[in-house]
Amino acid sequence: MKLLITGAWNDAGKYIPEIEKEHTVCFLQNERDNPDCNLSEIEGIICNGFFLYHSIEELTSLRYIQVTSAGLDRLPADYIEKNGIKLFNARGVYSRPMAEFALMSVLSLYKNSKKLFENQKNKIWEKQRTVFELTGKKVLIFGCGSVGSECADVFSALGCTVEGADILPYENPRFAKIYPVTNASKLLEDADIVILTLPLCDSTRGMFSDKLFSCMKQGSVFVNISRGAVVNTEALIRALSDRLLGAAADVFEEEPLSADSPLWDIPNLILTPHNSFIGEGNSGRLSAVIMNNLKNTETAK
Repeated sequence: MKLLITGAWNDAGKYIPEIEKEHTVCFLQNERDNPDCNLSEIEGIICNGFFLYHSIEELTSLRYIQVTSAGLDRLPADYIEKNGIKLFNARGVYSRPMAEFALMSVLSLYKNSKKLFENQKNKIWEKQRTVFELTGKKVLIFGCGSVGSECADVFSALGCTVEGADILPYENPRFAKIYPVTNASKLLEDADIVILTLPLCDSTRGMFSDKLFSCMKQGSVFVNISRGAVVNTEALIRALSDRLLGAAADVFEEEPLSADSPLWDIPNLILTPHNSFIGEGNSGRLSAVIMNNLKNTETAK
């Protein structure tokens, strides 16, 4: 197979010699650039945002796509399905660091860490009395795939009851129960902690608006580690002012977040720069996924 591999796979250089035993490889460091090969001859591609800068229709021989991200929202899904192209994501690669990040965010809000760090900086010795425990809390996770399931494990281990909501509900022993996303309004009423790990698609874009935030339990916590466009930013700001104990947002409708965004100054919001997926184990896990998918694709040919 003629493969185009981009710099989105950081460890590509370590594996290309092995891949070249079975395939012809063209390497492109920067996905914005034009590769030094004939795109019409490329049968497989390992990339991330390549199709943001190049038309997939140029790759007329394409039959295999491997992306280095978990999300698939930056790909021309209709074209891929119509043409029967095999598509693989980085399923499971980023799940653990994202689950740990969600846990950190909730604990930071529950333990009022912002105030504690501020007092340390200002040399103020002041106990924080309004802090909360995780044990016994009800966690509702929207999106019950690999990331959502890992979040369920982490919060269950600390004594929480974890339920899920998914576009396609299914049996998963890591959740007490998984409900259809269409039940969201009712499910939110008694959830102490709400975590979003949903994919971005037509049905989830702008899903969390004033309507759903108004259904959330008073004093609850909201965490978004999925995609920024799943949440209406203005609605989140309003919810933080009168309903939520706090929120953590790692993803935004527009990234990077502009310096004049009102989000920066909200005291009960933990704001991070799309950082939740980062962990030292990612490289090894990603390379294992890529090599395994490539091997299985060729075996099934």
